[in-house]
Amino acid sequence: MFQYAFDFAQSQVRHLIQSHPDFFPVYTAGGRWKHGGEAWTNWCEGFLGGMLWIFHLRTGDLWWREQAEHYSRLIEHRQHDRTVHDLGFLFWSTWKRWYDLTGDPAVNQVVISAGKTLSLRFKENGAYLRSFMADDSLFIDIMMNVGIIFYAAQQTGDAQLLEIAHRHCRTTRKYMVRGDGGTAHEGIFNLDSGEFLRQSTQQGWRGDSTWARGLAWAIYGFSHVYQLTGALEYLETARLCAGYYLLHTGFSLGSPAGAGIPPNDYDDPRQPVPYDSSAAAIAAGGFLNLSEAVQDIIYAAAYRQAAFAILETLCEPHYLASDTPGWEGILKHGIYHQVKSLGVDESVMWGDYFFVEALDRVMTGSEVQ
Repeated sequence: MFQYAFDFAQSQVRHLIQSHPDFFPVYTAGGRWKHGGEAWTNWCEGFLGGMLWIFHLRTGDLWWREQAEHYSRLIEHRQHDRTVHDLGFLFWSTWKRWYDLTGDPAVNQVVISAGKTLSLRFKENGAYLRSFMADDSLFIDIMMNVGIIFYAAQQTGDAQLLEIAHRHCRTTRKYMVRGDGGTAHEGIFNLDSGEFLRQSTQQGWRGDSTWARGLAWAIYGFSHVYQLTGALEYLETARLCAGYYLLHTGFSLGSPAGAGIPPNDYDDPRQPVPYDSSAAAIAAGGFLNLSEAVQDIIYAAAYRQAAFAILETLCEPHYLASDTPGWEGILKHGIYHQVKSLGVDESVMWGDYFFVEALDRVMTGSEVQ
């Protein structure tokens, strides 16, 4: 099952780069990558290159490596981009993999540079990395990117970078993660005093609701920074958010078309689209992180089982586009921005990337399916 899905992913990505060379899509429209729809922000260029690196590392095919290096170099200049909060998405998935493979210090320097650039978004008043929206805005998404600052700090011995990364994580933990493990998408601060004002959202139902992709970012992001730092507070936070996901995402229902797959927002009574496959793919990676991080073998097995359950559901034809002629993405039923009606019930690049990443990780273990 997993090998079949991984092989299908390779064929879809090969078709994409051969049909639209040097093109970085965000979401499909009617199953097609190339269209004139709004992008909202410039944050997805690392996911295509990341899949190319994964394909090369698993198969050894040099063609995939040539493409991976090419698409990575196309975004090299973004290491200095101060307009977005997504440099971890861009460079951890691409240049970090490149460095891990080669040990080339010049490649590593690009990753370090990106981490330093991201740190420049830090707001001393409030102690957070500002989102691309405004100076007073913090996104839960940034937990997926802050790891590159930790990495830059560890590689350079820069104590200030390390402090910035920790302070951002602790602010996010304090104000964006609720007692039941649900999460806010956005936090708003007073720029003069640094006082936290309210929870808000750009993509969920309300400021006090739980946008599913944001919850998945939290599970994966906090578990990843725990792996980087060993700070137990981050592991505890990731497990709290994981508990919310497990409780609210239908694992006990056993539905073949919905087990482990959340809606866009857990609290939205309208639920115009019942599933967001991209949030599920991210969460699967987060559960794999947790399965490797916790010391209790029972919980480790439970988190791994959750990841497998999600992936098995995503490999079914309801989600995997293998039985949908003409569909150019890998996973169907993803959501980009429901509020703006962008990429709703479509393929999205991060969903495809995190699905491929999770498949690669489980296939590296002994339970290949």
